[in-house]
Amino acid sequence: ELANLLNNGFVLCHPLIVGELACGNLKDRAVILSFLKLLPMSAEAEHEEVFSFIENNRLMGRGIGYVDAQLVASAVLTGVPIWTLDKKLAQVADGLHIKYKN
Repeated sequence: ELANLLNNGFVLCHPLIVGELACGNLKDRAVILSFLKLLPMSAEAEHEEVFSFIENNRLMGRGIGYVDAQLVASAVLTGVPIWTLDKKLAQVADGLHIKYKN
């Protein structure tokens, strides 16, 4: 399904995702990172917007970190769903009605 979404131009990335992956050990690192950089990027929430988003949506103590909060806030700003395999992030996204449903 992901391949289909990619081929049809329905996938956005976020700069923090690229950054997080760049910090890890990737097979075919250069190819993967260059491919990710070619994807359209979602809007990035400003630092203060993320703090307000955390407070307004009571995301504290929900098992997600700041990067995840940034991703959720950015998805809301951009008006797109989040596709994740991370259980805590998926729960938060589902609660905000932005979890991707295939």
